[in-house]
Amino acid sequence: MRVFDASQVHAALPWAALADALHAAFVRGAEVPLRHVHALSRSDVMLLMPAWDERLIVTKLVTAIPGAPSTVCATVLAVDRATGHPLAVLDGEAVTLRRTAATSALAARHLARPEADTVLVVGAGRLAAWMARAHAALRPGLARLLVWGRRGEAATQLAQTLQSEGLPGYAVPEGELPAAVRCAGIVCCATTAVDPVVYGAWLTPGTHLDLVGGFRHDMREVDDEAVARARIVVDTHAGALAEAGDLLQPLQRGVITNDAIAGDLAGLLRGAFPGRRRDDEITLFKSVGTALEDLTAARLVLQTLQP
Repeated sequence: MRVFDASQVHAALPWAALADALHAAFVRGAEVPLRHVHALSRSDVMLLMPAWDERLIVTKLVTAIPGAPSTVCATVLAVDRATGHPLAVLDGEAVTLRRTAATSALAARHLARPEADTVLVVGAGRLAAWMARAHAALRPGLARLLVWGRRGEAATQLAQTLQSEGLPGYAVPEGELPAAVRCAGIVCCATTAVDPVVYGAWLTPGTHLDLVGGFRHDMREVDDEAVARARIVVDTHAGALAEAGDLLQPLQRGVITNDAIAGDLAGLLRGAFPGRRRDDEITLFKSVGTALEDLTAARLVLQTLQP
C-alpha cells in the first residue's frame, strides 16, 4: 500500500485536470452517503466521509480535537472496489484543500460573469490561499486577487505570498471591505464566521458569491439580504440542507423558501437548469463539501502516481 504526502497530492492535482475530473464526476455520479459525525467528547469530533463507484472506494477520516497541536487532521484511504484491498493512504488536508477550491472555481465557470476579472477572497486562513489559486487558474482573464482578513497582517502576508507566485494579490485594509465587495465580480468567503461578514447591501448586480467556510447550522458568512437577492446553487442538496447555516437560518425564518435553490452542482453541469441567466443576476454557490470530490481527487492521484 502506497502512502502519498501533502506535496505529492498537490503535485498530482493540477487545477485544470482536477476541475475536468470533478466536472465528469458530478455528471456521472457515485454512491455518496451523507457524512457520519460522531462526538468523541463534548469538544472532540470525528467525521467519516465515504464514497464509491465501480472501481474505487474512498473514505476520509477527519478529527477535530480543539486541544491538540493540530486541531483538525484528515486522512484518506483508497480501496480497490473489486477486491477490497487497500491501495493507498493520502494526506487528507491536501486532498480537501485542493478539491474544495477546484469545485468552487468549477462552479464559478458557470455562475460568474465571463468577464469578471476581480476576485475578492474574504478570509486569510489555510483554505483562503487555495481558493485564490484555484479561481486564478481557472479564470485566465483575472486582473486582481483581493484579500481581506480580520487580521490585517494575515491578509497582507497572503497577498505577498500570491504575488511571489506570480498572481495579482492585493491586501484590502480592514475598513475597505464594503468597497472591495462592490468592485469584485467574484466574492469568495472562506472563513469560520458565525456572524455575517459580507452584507447584501454591498453587492452590485452581477456579483457571484462563493461560500465555502460555513459548515454548521450556527455559522454565517453572509446576511439574509445577500441570500434573498441571489440565485442559489448548492454542491449537494443533502449536505447543504443538513449543515449550511447560510441557507438554513434564512429558510427557518421564511426569508427564502426551498424554491430559491435553483439546484445542485450535478444538475447544473448536466444542463438540467441554466447557470447565470443575466449579466445583472447575483448568483451564490454554497459548498459544504462532498465525498464525491474526495473520490475524484484520490482517483486522479492514483492514476498519476501509481506505477
